[in-house]
Amino acid sequence: MQTIDIKNLKADEIIRKCVHCGFCLATCPTYQLLGDELDSPRGRIYLVKSALENNDFSSVSITHLDRCLTCRSCETTCPSGVEYGQLLDIGREFVEQKRPLWQKIMRFGVRKFLTTPLFFNPIGLIFQHSKTISKPSKISTKISGKVLLLGGCVQPILAPNINNSIKNILAKLGFETIETPQKQCCGALDQHLSGGREALKKVKTNIDSWLKADAEVIISSASGCGVMVKDYPNLFEKADEYYKKAQLVASKTQDISEFLADKDLRKLQLKKANISYHEPCTLQHGQRLGGLVATILKDLGYNPASVKDAHLCCGSAGSYSIFQPKLAKQLQINKLKNLQASSPEVIVTANIGCLMHLQNATKTPVKHWVELLDN
Repeated sequence: MQTIDIKNLKADEIIRKCVHCGFCLATCPTYQLLGDELDSPRGRIYLVKSALENNDFSSVSITHLDRCLTCRSCETTCPSGVEYGQLLDIGREFVEQKRPLWQKIMRFGVRKFLTTPLFFNPIGLIFQHSKTISKPSKISTKISGKVLLLGGCVQPILAPNINNSIKNILAKLGFETIETPQKQCCGALDQHLSGGREALKKVKTNIDSWLKADAEVIISSASGCGVMVKDYPNLFEKADEYYKKAQLVASKTQDISEFLADKDLRKLQLKKANISYHEPCTLQHGQRLGGLVATILKDLGYNPASVKDAHLCCGSAGSYSIFQPKLAKQLQINKLKNLQASSPEVIVTANIGCLMHLQNATKTPVKHWVELLDN
């Protein structure tokens, strides 16, 4: 059976789960802004269904699919368990044939720029977020285990302090940290920008590389990367030799909050501050870890302010702010209004994209939450 047939069967299975209840409308950011049924999960499911069954789609269909942030808030809300993110990937791949050539060129250019050090690093240094780099901590005399820390694409240049802080925290807790090479992309950028084949190549390279490291746990400090890696098995057919490998990698992968949740963090020196916490969509909806970071912060003595519409996207969504600047800007304004309602000293988040997107529009410092634990 050809791959396309298997994907169509998977799409049909997902579509059949949708009972058109409309619960997703209340939690879809683009529907909230535009009020157009075709800019809601239910409407986009209809577009994908029409395209796959009748080959009935146009550039207008592509526009509505492109407007989706892939925040997966609808998945959290859906009572029927519709795997909307997977369906959207299948639908976008199918309709790609009718994308205008200039859009294809632009999308190709953006993903190559962001994932190629020679192109990105010189520009990224100009916009570097972390100005003060934390000093390395000596590892505890008692080694508790070995972990693999994902380096990421843009994070090592834009905010190197994030992974530096994590390495310091892990060292104090007695863990040996192996870090993947900088710019070793998880494949998410290619996957969501019409580069499925390139994404699959990177995914296979990552799987082979990370399994050779023989680490007990693979840690992601960017929730966007984490949800991609945990979704690796969905990229392969069950007969593929990489399917079981992908399952193993996914089972080993944890967001840094998952890893720290059951650790004794009392030995860490904290800098107390009045904070507001933005929970990325990829953490609360993609990885289903909503509330975990807030719980850790509260246990450490912080008191994150309650944030209105915390379930809605900030507008970053990977490269979304590049291709949908108007919608991204409105979501950014709405999110910052709610985050700053308590007049916080610091806004913390769990994803590099959200961090940079929010920091671009406010003077209030925006940091990764782990930076609060490394002083």
